[in-house]
Amino acid sequence: MQRAGVRPDVVSYALLINAYGKARREEEALAVFEEMLDAGVRPTHKAYNILLDAFAISGMVEQARIVFKSMRRDRCSPDLCSYTTMLSAYVNSSDMDVAEKFFKRIKQDGFEPNVVTHGTLIKGYAKANNLEKMMEKYEDMRVNGIQANPTILTTIMDAFGRNKDFGSAVVWFNEMVSNGIPPDQKAKNILLSLAKTTEEQTEAKQLIESLSLDQFLNNVEDNEVEDDDEDTDDANEGNTFEDRCDELMTISSSYRGSQHLVEAYDL
Repeated sequence: MQRAGVRPDVVSYALLINAYGKARREEEALAVFEEMLDAGVRPTHKAYNILLDAFAISGMVEQARIVFKSMRRDRCSPDLCSYTTMLSAYVNSSDMDVAEKFFKRIKQDGFEPNVVTHGTLIKGYAKANNLEKMMEKYEDMRVNGIQANPTILTTIMDAFGRNKDFGSAVVWFNEMVSNGIPPDQKAKNILLSLAKTTEEQTEAKQLIESLSLDQFLNNVEDNEVEDDDEDTDDANEGNTFEDRCDELMTISSSYRGSQHLVEAYDL
């Protein structure tokens, strides 16, 4: 862009840094960030979060810290998204001690962790194969009235799966279903991969097949409800049309009566 005589703006820099971050090309990402600052380009709030995410994905904690501190310096206060992204930087660098401390700081700074924030911490302990802490954080989330999303439940299921625990994987698979969360393909693959014995393979297939059948039946029921709604709408439209006809007839009769009165008066 610069060779073409076009000066990159904050969005261009942010997108480039994001691309380098996702490609795990940390040095290039950092070089672009420093170039942006040297060029006097100040990030917007959204761009700051993109920059933060780019470094967090690669676990570049120091660079993420610089961006996080720069937000405060530029009077661009970090929001919950910023805090959660910074938390993911610690998680991706496998520094769970600091991640735990930062999670507490989120609350101290006046933010209430949401399902994504909790999920980030749960993912960290799952990645570290610390199942006890993972479940502790899951229970903490539930106590705070936050329902798990598909990502969290699949993460927990995967963690037990890595420990070759077919029984626990079945429990969490059923947990998804009971919470009205359809298990995704990853969850199904985990369940099938853990089934080693003939009995386990049969159970896994039955769970997945019954899920597919339930989804099919639910779709049929939904379609029937939609058809009923359409019939009701049609009936309502019919009633409305009839009401309008009666209304028009009344108005017409009144109008004709008025006309007769006018004609009689003229006579």
